[in-house]
Amino acid sequence: MGMMSVTSLNTKIKSLLEATFEHILVEGEVSSATYHTSGHLYFTIKDSQSSIKAVMFKSSVSKMKFQLKVGQHIVVEGSLGVYLPRGEYQFYAVNIEPYGQGALALAYEQLKEKLSQKGYFDAQNKKPIPREIKSLILVTAKESAALHDMLKICDKRWPLLEITIVDTLVQGEAAPIMIAQALKYADRLNGDVVVLARGGGSSEDLSAFNAEIVADAIFGMQTPIVSAIGHEIDVMISDFVADLRAPTPSAAMEMILPDKQEVLLGLAEEMARMKQVLNHTLSQAIHRFNQAKQIHQHQAPKKRLEYIYNDIMQTRQSFTRATRQHIKFCSNLPENETKKFQNAMLATIRHKVEIFKSLSKQYSMTNLATREGWAQISKDGKIVSLEAIKEGESFVLRDTSAVINAVCTSKENKHTRSL
Repeated sequence: MGMMSVTSLNTKIKSLLEATFEHILVEGEVSSATYHTSGHLYFTIKDSQSSIKAVMFKSSVSKMKFQLKVGQHIVVEGSLGVYLPRGEYQFYAVNIEPYGQGALALAYEQLKEKLSQKGYFDAQNKKPIPREIKSLILVTAKESAALHDMLKICDKRWPLLEITIVDTLVQGEAAPIMIAQALKYADRLNGDVVVLARGGGSSEDLSAFNAEIVADAIFGMQTPIVSAIGHEIDVMISDFVADLRAPTPSAAMEMILPDKQEVLLGLAEEMARMKQVLNHTLSQAIHRFNQAKQIHQHQAPKKRLEYIYNDIMQTRQSFTRATRQHIKFCSNLPENETKKFQNAMLATIRHKVEIFKSLSKQYSMTNLATREGWAQISKDGKIVSLEAIKEGESFVLRDTSAVINAVCTSKENKHTRSL
């Protein structure tokens, strides 16, 4: 074999290695990883005995679903190449997968841990879903089966609802950006609730809802948001960040919207209960009114005047009968006995007169008390006139509805008033 230059040797090695080790899979543990500002990824994989340097160029790095970290057990797809200027060989990776685990699953766990540490899942950051929803915004694909199912349930459960549909891609490389933009637009519509929805699909189909840009958009929303992605077994990052997670799009409608039949039944029951309460209250009010009416009839000023007037008339009749009896009796007695009976009669007359005066005064005061502006005046428990009240003295004003304790601050007699 003839003598070769270094370049010739490296070139032959390059041709041999690249032809022999093309499109191979290498399994190992990441011992170092550097994301360069150029977008390229430089890393080293090793096993228990040796290691090999590797590089992944920007175009392939942009397609990775997860972040490469030291200590990860991975499977690298690519080919072996030689860097001629230094005569070094390295592995050129075109795809990286977690060992024994899909890239999407690892990316999911990595993002979940990151967002959890940022507080995206904390209960205190969750907004309550309003009980009464008048305006609903649906962020989904406008031609999707999920939208059709949601609209059908809305019409069945609560047809008075105002619904706005914000169309967006729900899968594919452009979907995360489109979903984030759609959510920001929906948040500006001032609806009561936003529902982010998509029907079932593979992990790859649903991966847009595990994107960090979508999580950021959900977390930044002012409007309460419900995440309703896939089937019940599918749990997305969007489910953790949203204010409420629904197992399916249809279930979301059933969870947040009232059932009109249940509402109507509840209203009927409430009306029946209110009717029963009103009837009972009205019955009690009528009973109390009748009682008050009877009490008022017995205590009314007019009734009291009738009682006093009857007492006066009875006293008058009694006085007349007693006088006649005394006169008749005295006419047949001796002079000295007549004198005794006359004195007794006078005493009886004076007593009856006092009773009559008292009843007459009570009648007059009661009659006056029924007139607007009149009241009974008393001092030290005795009924007096205004003339008997002196300046500085306390007295009581009383009518049929109130009692007032008063003090005379000044006084002017009518007969001394200057004209």
